[in-house]
Amino acid sequence: MGAFTQGATIDWLGFGAAILLIELTPGPNMAWLAGLTLTDGKRAGLAATAGIAIGLALNAALAAVGLAALISLNHPLQHMLRWAGAAFMLVLAVLSWRDGNVDVARPVTAQRNFGAGIVLNLLNPKAFLLFILVVPPFLSGGALTISQALLLAAISVSIATAVHLVIVAMAAQAHVWVSNPRRTRIVRRTMAVVMVGVAAWFLIE
Repeated sequence: MGAFTQGATIDWLGFGAAILLIELTPGPNMAWLAGLTLTDGKRAGLAATAGIAIGLALNAALAAVGLAALISLNHPLQHMLRWAGAAFMLVLAVLSWRDGNVDVARPVTAQRNFGAGIVLNLLNPKAFLLFILVVPPFLSGGALTISQALLLAAISVSIATAVHLVIVAMAAQAHVWVSNPRRTRIVRRTMAVVMVGVAAWFLIE
């Protein structure tokens, strides 16, 4: 996606509907946010949501200036990002399992969840490539400009963030039940196993 003098005609509604359907499909962000909010509460979920939003925004902005096209052609770089993302998710899985070993819930800083949200999405090559794959079917009559690409990116991130906030709100309702130390331990360990699955998802996808 580069800068062109003539802007394309965009099916904004169709693009928004497509992004919504994609975001409603279970993925690593959804699983992580649900498990994190269940064990650590709404504040942790909101911090992670903010980090994810920034990570997605950076990905979309980079796609708008053409970096995603470069990544799509550079398979070693794709593999490097994928393995780095899987390794980072495994680190989070170990931390979650370790936190489940204590009898009293261990407080986790909002900064850690915020940073993890950013890193996870920057290390996911699919997040880069998805934007440039979804946009073209909704264009006609010209080339996409940088300003149009950035606006599409803003719409995509806004829809994703809205979905994530709903997930956090729903999981927060069950946090009170999970806050019992024994139940928290079980959920944290379950979350660790889910994170291992997400790491595998990074590699398989």
